[in-house]
Amino acid sequence: MPPPIVVVAVDSFKGSLAAPAAADAIARGVLRAAPQTQVRARPMADGGEGTLDALLAASPGSRRLRVATCGASGVPMDAAVGRLADGGGVIEIAQVVGLTDAAADASDVRARHTRGVGRVLRALLDDGCRAIAIGLGGSSTNDGGAGLLAELGVRFVDAGGRALAPTPDGLATLARVDPGGLDARLRDVRLTIMSDVNNPLTGAHGATAVFGPQKGVAAADVDALDAVLARYAALAEDALGRRVATRPGAGAAGGLGFALQLVGARFASGAETVADLNGLDAALEGADWAITGEGRSDAQTLMLKAPSIVARRARARGVPVALLSGALDSAALPALDAHFDGCFALEQG
Repeated sequence: MPPPIVVVAVDSFKGSLAAPAAADAIARGVLRAAPQTQVRARPMADGGEGTLDALLAASPGSRRLRVATCGASGVPMDAAVGRLADGGGVIEIAQVVGLTDAAADASDVRARHTRGVGRVLRALLDDGCRAIAIGLGGSSTNDGGAGLLAELGVRFVDAGGRALAPTPDGLATLARVDPGGLDARLRDVRLTIMSDVNNPLTGAHGATAVFGPQKGVAAADVDALDAVLARYAALAEDALGRRVATRPGAGAAGGLGFALQLVGARFASGAETVADLNGLDAALEGADWAITGEGRSDAQTLMLKAPSIVARRARARGVPVALLSGALDSAALPALDAHFDGCFALEQG
């Protein structure tokens, strides 16, 4: 009888283990229980924290580089980026303007920006990269991607022609968007944005209303800030000749998804993209079992999160799949049970 085959395709356990380390730990447990098992590890991510690690692990010969840039508050920093073996680049914006940036957390969200992401993108272009995947999860910003556009050569001016800071506060008096200096190399680069968020830029389901509060936007300021982004978006769309504010993913990362689609990026599910790149489908062929998981599983898991993508692809091939997470929301268990052949966690509640 041939040895059983188990696919381990887990996301990061945030605050504890990166996806490759989590997959390795689970693989060791499987082999301890059944030493003859053939384990196929495929670390996952959904565009947020851990996306860079997962894609580097999936591409032997890839390199992790450090790029001088700045965080959401403008404080200088070095950010990790990836160069894949096929020449492509990977940016994980949580490495640049992430929620864990202490300097940004100490500043007002209305003064934060995404200039640092633009600098990282320019650095990859300078390095000759012409295909770049950008993971959009875990940002601390809500500038609609204006900072990124500013770093790429777009100017924002008020009615008097004065240059404005590409921040929510600065955009409050925006009168004109000038794209004349936009980096011409963007016409020849393939940009893919990866996210588990398909929200539009503005409105009740937009970046500010849904995600702003977790970044420090006061409830009383949501409508005003949303209106600022709506005006900015209308002027930017007119200037660049694209209508993208209502597209899925425009509201990702505080509107960074809007800015990137405005300069030609293609939106894709982060988990689907990682699964395509790490060979998940091939690993599932002939497998006897699959194990997926994340730091905490709840109702959001069944949206575009990595475990739901693994479950769908496993079941399409007749492979049973178990969910193994750090914590499990018991209220979501009935819904999760419909998609997984067993849900297990270190903590339940």
